[in-house]
Amino acid sequence: GRDVVNGFNARDVGVRIFEDFASSWPWIIVGLVIAMLVSLLFLLLLRFTAPIMIWVLIVGLLGAGAYGIYHCYWEYANYKQQNASISTVGLTTNLQVYLQVQETWLAFLIIISVAEAIILLTLIFLRTRILIAIALIQESSKAIGYMMSALFYPLITFVLLLVCVTYWGATALYLATSGAPIYKVVALNSTLSGCKAINGTADCDPQVNCPSASCIFIKYNNQGLFQRNIFNLQIYNAIAFLWCANFVIALGQCTLAGAFASYYWAFSKPGDIPMFPVCASFMRSIRFHVGSLAFGALILTVVQIVRIILEYIDHKTRSAQNPCARFLICCLKCCFWCLEKFIKFINRNAYIMIAIYGKNFCVSAKNAFKLLMRNVIRVVVLDKVTDLLLFFGKLLVVGGVGVLSFFFFSGRIVLPGNTFHTETLNYYWMPIITVVFGSYFIAHAFFSVYNMCVDTLFLCFLEDLERNDGSAEKPYFMSKNLMKILNKSNKSSK
Repeated sequence: GRDVVNGFNARDVGVRIFEDFASSWPWIIVGLVIAMLVSLLFLLLLRFTAPIMIWVLIVGLLGAGAYGIYHCYWEYANYKQQNASISTVGLTTNLQVYLQVQETWLAFLIIISVAEAIILLTLIFLRTRILIAIALIQESSKAIGYMMSALFYPLITFVLLLVCVTYWGATALYLATSGAPIYKVVALNSTLSGCKAINGTADCDPQVNCPSASCIFIKYNNQGLFQRNIFNLQIYNAIAFLWCANFVIALGQCTLAGAFASYYWAFSKPGDIPMFPVCASFMRSIRFHVGSLAFGALILTVVQIVRIILEYIDHKTRSAQNPCARFLICCLKCCFWCLEKFIKFINRNAYIMIAIYGKNFCVSAKNAFKLLMRNVIRVVVLDKVTDLLLFFGKLLVVGGVGVLSFFFFSGRIVLPGNTFHTETLNYYWMPIITVVFGSYFIAHAFFSVYNMCVDTLFLCFLEDLERNDGSAEKPYFMSKNLMKILNKSNKSSK
């Protein structure tokens, strides 16, 4: 055992991993580029394949439920013939035994049948809303096709977040080292006469105190008003970091919302779409909406600070073993987690309304909330359909690129003329893990832009329905596919 522990040297492992990255980094970049191209291709193909994919997934879900009903009925009939009843088993801690009685499979049969009936009735009554969600997803793919630069805006958000992290780290480091340094003169040979341990800041001269001594740094001086409030200043710095990070995310959402809203409200597409819509929306957000974005980011920051405080209290009181206190802390954490999710949802839709109308945060949040509540069923259907598609897309990108990288880095795929040999890798799974995680972040960045496009076009669609009636004075701005689904049309002017 000692030999195994001694053989597992962390430094040697780190050197080997670094060697693997040094020899395989070009192919890691190739894998990430493939992930980016697959994500882009998937988003563009949704314009043509979204109806097929959604109905295939829905039919697959119904088929899985039907097979579950058949299997439960078969198991129930089989154990019924054997007279395997729960009365003959009684109470036991072995849960495997309960799978061998007829009552268990009868309960499973009833539950799956009820769920299947609910899903089937939901699809029947909400088929029109599902068609609207599919049409909006197709329209989003078309909008992204007209403004491809929007897909690369997450790079700007990443750079701005990196600036925030760097500034926070530098400020925290300067605060931690703001006091005067305190040294101690320590003799190398304690038997020398005249060598004393002396504390000081400027008079630490080993040649004066003792020829064979050295100055050792102990700590920074914590005396004085400024030094006693270092902890409070660190807290203010952390709050400022959360506020800035939320502001950067809000700026990105408002910028993308403005660009996609300019696409929807263009009557003749793509002729009426403004040039450089992403850049124009970014400049509008910086010039007119900074206060609203900062206010929305501040509300979210306050909730996040409360959650951090609750986590700190939970960590400190974990050893108390008080059931009532633990239950109360758990309930508070759950409530504030839900509150944070709700505020993120409200902020996201408020930023869309800000980008459309240019009103302040409170008015935009109120109008967005009322608009969504008037169309709550459409909101739920669109949200679930979009989540299903994006989950399938992420699974396709990450799974496909991950499997491809596994076969390549494990040596099962050899490209012609390839000078890279997998035998040179110490741990071939490290490049695979890197490609998988990188593919996930790339797919998440692309799909977040797509999700923002769907949400923006959905709010614009609801506004279009309420503001316009299809007359010559108030024509609909929605696509012909959406008007066909809703049995609406624009009256041509005489």
